[in-house]
Amino acid sequence: MTSVDESPTSAFDPKHDPPWWRQAVVYQIYPRSFADSNGDGIGDIPGITSRVDYLAKLGIDAVWLSPFYPSELADGGYDVADYRDVDPRLGTLADFDELVAALHAHTLRVVIDIVPNHTSDQHVWFQEALRAGPGSAARDRYIFRDGTGLDGSKPPSDWQSFFGGSAWERVDDGQWYLHHFATEQPDLNWDNRDVHDDFLYTLRFWGDRGVDGFRIDVAHMLTKDLTEPLPTHAELQLIPRDGKHPTLDRDDVHDVYAEWRAVFDSYDPPRTAVAEAWVDRERVPLYASPESLGQAFNFDLLQADFDPEQFRRIVTDNLDLAAQSGSSSTWVLSNHDVTRHATRYGLPHPPREKDGWLTVKHGIEWVLAGGPADAIDLPGGARRARAATLFVLGLPGSAYLYQGEELGLHEVATIPDDARQDPTFFRTGGTDGLGRDGCRVPLPWEESGESFGFGSGGAHLPQPGWFAEHAVAREEKDATSSLAMYRRALTLRHSLQSGERLEWIETRDPTVLRYRRPNGWEVVTNFGVGEYPLDRADVVLSSGPVRLGVVPGETTVWLAPCEEY
Repeated sequence: MTSVDESPTSAFDPKHDPPWWRQAVVYQIYPRSFADSNGDGIGDIPGITSRVDYLAKLGIDAVWLSPFYPSELADGGYDVADYRDVDPRLGTLADFDELVAALHAHTLRVVIDIVPNHTSDQHVWFQEALRAGPGSAARDRYIFRDGTGLDGSKPPSDWQSFFGGSAWERVDDGQWYLHHFATEQPDLNWDNRDVHDDFLYTLRFWGDRGVDGFRIDVAHMLTKDLTEPLPTHAELQLIPRDGKHPTLDRDDVHDVYAEWRAVFDSYDPPRTAVAEAWVDRERVPLYASPESLGQAFNFDLLQADFDPEQFRRIVTDNLDLAAQSGSSSTWVLSNHDVTRHATRYGLPHPPREKDGWLTVKHGIEWVLAGGPADAIDLPGGARRARAATLFVLGLPGSAYLYQGEELGLHEVATIPDDARQDPTFFRTGGTDGLGRDGCRVPLPWEESGESFGFGSGGAHLPQPGWFAEHAVAREEKDATSSLAMYRRALTLRHSLQSGERLEWIETRDPTVLRYRRPNGWEVVTNFGVGEYPLDRADVVLSSGPVRLGVVPGETTVWLAPCEEY
């Protein structure tokens, strides 16, 4: 067996390294819930800086920061009031610069969120639009329309917001503005040149401060064709998403990203971008092409059961899509918008379409709803989550981790209604589930204390008592903990990673998947409950206890490269 080098990777050379993002492990931080430095109950930028050593020890390649901009928190920071500043509750631009310097000193890149579909209703542009009145240049930066009916008291259409209720909100002078999300998030008008120019300025502002890449929120929704008469909501749902839909995944959105690409490529090395684009699979390469954003999230695993057939199909399909665009694939099991995968894999299987797939809409509803709380198999979900994680970390492409998943955290479901913050919960009255607060609860760093070490002044979302079992301080002392597995896996990944291909190996067992990377490194995942006999003994990592010659049920093992490779 070839020895495996676990020595730390050397510092990156930003002038000469190959594209770092193609095989990177990116760790998403939801700043308000990571670490609180000043005791106000809200995580902040200095809090993140204080934990850089932890991030470096984890073995990741980059940190992705969810929005930290000034915001009224109508949607967890995705209602941005100023794209070129830091929310005073989270710190200052000087604090941000210090964080970037600290991360770069530990060879970690920095990715930040850009939210271009909408602003906050507190943004200076929207406030100017309200004062300027109908027909003004200020109003043209957004999507305002006169109402319908004799007195204009009815909205321009019956379109529904993704967060529930009408997608139109009336202002004092009688006009209505479009908001696909919360009422506090008015949609921008990307037919207006001011909007283009301002975001180009924003990208340069952060690129000049050392930001290495950008995650583009709802990248498929910017451009719109609102030629009247507007279709009804029912008609809108039936229009094909083939590049000409009035509001989703339009071809002309890539004209925007061509401008952005010119900005990214003006840096040495080029700045990177990844699209959050919930689009039909054949449309994904458009966003991941080098002429557009360069990479796109693959969300298929967020919709999949812990099932070998689904996992194999998703991997095969998405490696093919990546090849079509010349990009690398991305693998995501959890993020700030979905039920944590340790809990998801403990839930009964959701209903599916005839072809076995969840539609994007149904998938979002399922993961946001969280499924029936009284039917969760917590130990089984944790076991399957560890197995799925090692399966994914062995794949070619980049992997995106969400804060706390390395601790094996479950979704927090028992949050009192009056403590919840997610607009999806309030606008739907909880009818579509509990919303997204359960995956946004502040992290447990210590085994005790009012907020388990998150900060001296408590936590902005209540933490359950069982968080003590998953605290960083406790897991760091346990060689069998989830944290220990993640650290070992990410260290080995750096040593074992090679090429961007894999070869499926026949297992003669429909419940077991096995693949080999170009240098001979193999990954075996047993999705079943029985044992699978293994023909090799050189296991270098496993997601759970193993014994010689077998892979237990719901377990993944990594096998080191053989001498022949």
